[in-house]
Amino acid sequence: MTKSMMPAISVAALAATRPDAVLGTVRSEASDMEALLKQVSQQLDRVSGDVKSTAETALQEARRSGEVSNETKATADRLLSEQTALSKAVSNLTTTLEGLDAKTQELSQHVASGPSASPAPVQSLGQAFVSNQEAISSFAANGAKGSLRIEVANAITTADGSAGGLITHEEERVPVRLPRRRLMLRARLTQGTVGSDLVTYRKQVLRDNQSAMVAEGAASPESSYGWEKADAKVKKISHHTNITEEALADADFLQTEIDTELRYGLDLEEEEQILAGDGTGENLIGLLTEAPAFVAPSGLPDATRIDRLRLAILQVALADYSVTDLVLNPLDWAAIEMQKDADNRYIFANPAAMTTPVLWGKDVIETNTMSAGEWLAGDLAMAATYYDRQRTEVLISSEHDTNFVEDMLTMKARKRVAMAIKRQAAMVKGNFTFA
Repeated sequence: MTKSMMPAISVAALAATRPDAVLGTVRSEASDMEALLKQVSQQLDRVSGDVKSTAETALQEARRSGEVSNETKATADRLLSEQTALSKAVSNLTTTLEGLDAKTQELSQHVASGPSASPAPVQSLGQAFVSNQEAISSFAANGAKGSLRIEVANAITTADGSAGGLITHEEERVPVRLPRRRLMLRARLTQGTVGSDLVTYRKQVLRDNQSAMVAEGAASPESSYGWEKADAKVKKISHHTNITEEALADADFLQTEIDTELRYGLDLEEEEQILAGDGTGENLIGLLTEAPAFVAPSGLPDATRIDRLRLAILQVALADYSVTDLVLNPLDWAAIEMQKDADNRYIFANPAAMTTPVLWGKDVIETNTMSAGEWLAGDLAMAATYYDRQRTEVLISSEHDTNFVEDMLTMKARKRVAMAIKRQAAMVKGNFTFA
């Protein structure tokens, strides 16, 4: 095998036998590289100055005659080409010099460590070929037939005791949570607080207005009014979960996660009760339970979802209230937005616009709490008041069942609320079933 075919011995291997010579060679290379970098940088500065001067000359020529001479253009092209080449050379030299500095530091540390009783150093591929030179020569002399096995001693692997001890694994602290529904209905109601387990209020049930124009000396007509007492009971929403003491102690973020999930569970049930609670047992009386049903007026179009919602607004207006909110399932709202005219153009939606959902000037509340095919329209703040008796609280206790002997903890969340539907006529409910 000729010298040209022999693998080069690595610099690290040479450093083991002649450290001073190797370090001197690398430092000499670095010194020469620094001098060359300085020279090229100076040349780049000169060319950059010439480029600036040429640009000023071109500007003056353009002001005088309206165009730049061919000579100036040629000079500018040549200087820009030189500037680009020199900039690239400076970048390459800087990278090379940084590599030499790193190599010098590595060799210095290697020499300073000296011989030790540590395990055999890791072999590079080149060192493996050098140490197996006799086997390689014999293999080549026999015509290089078959295969030759070269083993790299003490190779770096991911096992413990090699590079494995230096390999770390990234861990994200925030878990991937299941999706959570946007809860929007409570915020649309009038909010209140109560200090007992029952809310009582007076509700007007009669207005017999007999006011009229009266002649001088004549008796005025009598009007009649009536109120009745109404109430709303405070109801409790609650749930719990069990967890081991060890899990809670070992996972510092677990308590926060469970706390958040328990609170979300309460709010989700609250949203469903606000919309559709049937008032039986411990359920609240929801909006859909008390809202009057839609009645289509005769003589007006009622063929599309848009038509029907406009007629719902009309029904509330005829009761002397004004609709502010339209509660729809996302599926129905998508069907409304995607309605097209005879030319296949969207009727009112603009796919490129970022707008708040609005129909007939009323806010659209998209929520999966509303069943597909059904809707609610009304002034929700006028129609209902929502009371807090006890806001959400999360408790932890070991005093439940066999928790104490099993090292278990119970986390419980609860809130106490009441809801009063005070003006049913301020809303109307319906569906999108067409004859």
